[in-house]
Amino acid sequence: MAGPLPPDFGRPLVDLPPLPLDRTAGRPLAVQLADALRAATADGTLCAGDRLPSTRALAATLGVSRTVTAAAYDQLLAEGWAQGRRGSGTYVVGAPAGPPARVRTPATATAPPERALVDLTPGTPCVSALDRAAWRRAWRAAADPAPDIGPDAVGLEAFRVVVVEHLLRHRGLPADPADLLATAGSTAAIGELARTLPAGARVAVEEPGYQRATAALRDAGLVVASVPVDAAGLVVEALPRGLAAVYCTPAHQYPTGSRLSAARRVALVERARAEGFLVLEDDYDGELRYDVAPLPLLAALGPDVVVHLGTASKLLTPTLGAGWLVAPPAVRDALLEARERSGGRPGRAGQRVFAAFGAHGDLARHLRRLRRELAGRRAAVGATVLAAGLSVAGDAAGAHVVVPLPDATTERAAVAAAAARGVRLDGLARHHAGIPAGAGIVLGYAGPARDELERALPVVADVLAGP
Repeated sequence: MAGPLPPDFGRPLVDLPPLPLDRTAGRPLAVQLADALRAATADGTLCAGDRLPSTRALAATLGVSRTVTAAAYDQLLAEGWAQGRRGSGTYVVGAPAGPPARVRTPATATAPPERALVDLTPGTPCVSALDRAAWRRAWRAAADPAPDIGPDAVGLEAFRVVVVEHLLRHRGLPADPADLLATAGSTAAIGELARTLPAGARVAVEEPGYQRATAALRDAGLVVASVPVDAAGLVVEALPRGLAAVYCTPAHQYPTGSRLSAARRVALVERARAEGFLVLEDDYDGELRYDVAPLPLLAALGPDVVVHLGTASKLLTPTLGAGWLVAPPAVRDALLEARERSGGRPGRAGQRVFAAFGAHGDLARHLRRLRRELAGRRAAVGATVLAAGLSVAGDAAGAHVVVPLPDATTERAAVAAAAARGVRLDGLARHHAGIPAGAGIVLGYAGPARDELERALPVVADVLAGP
């Protein structure tokens, strides 16, 4: 084991040797960084008593997140290669007995240039908007109850109470906690619902649309019928006959960003009642509007034929694995019966955290903060696209925009050019189940830190402006 720090610890910050990190390798960056620092200590480049840079400073130098540097330091501290002193810093102790266990990745002449890739694909929440103090309080409160000893197919009452309050306050949906079931998220809930339908039943989905939902329906043995969307959302009159269900994203259509018009909402509910099919309403980011109040939920218009699906993944983080659904009694009963039969049920840990986060107003405060943050980001993205001579499509809502492009060749070229400059973009083609009817970039702006987004937007402007 490594010994204590030498008497002369506290010398100035050491100049670190090159610490190559290969972002194309299959190994986490934190592991690579810990290996590099361990090797530098073992070969004498770093000596006992050397003070290492702070995790923040090293992260800035290497162009990685602070999470990476903190995880690497934690590993070295745990192994005894380094030692921390409160208020002083982190110091090299020396190599424990035995050779370091490390894996070297040979450099090649064709290795791509190192860069911090900024991910502007959609579907990632804005975790930087979270109040970390409130987040920690919620986790501590979630750990207070005694461990569970029995299964729970419905969901914790505290979780359902908080969700019901959230739905009423922010989505205008009156519900009772008894009407609501906890889920493991929207996609998991779609899979559960699909398995309650007869094998081979026909379900309509939006085209383009959420391909994970489409996959969940197909995996359950259902036949999927693609229905077009336009600027007013799902084209209800294009729905075929003989459906068991319709899956849609009416508040902010994914990925086009359109909003299902009031007339089409009424028409969809009326057809569902007349023809006996269910409407699966995925409200994945329905709380996020920046211009006007959201239109009423389909579940408020047709609680007898609509299954409302919500998730904490986009509102907070996928870490919780928590979602909810409000459904007609027969659908709830069928889901509960299936859960009892299969033993499947949503995890309670995420439910406890969500309930604690919402119990004292932290959820409502977070939502206000999130709206302000994302509204500012959307404005910056819109200005960038405008500077490139293009425009954004869709409502002022959610966490992504669509930038229409003239053809598929231009779309592919823009994605490739951005990737070559360290920015990951998403083409519209990926969101079609069939032959794409249009081309464009689906540009997400929630996931990156604000400084990463600001660094990436000039690249986006150049790429979209073309040669």
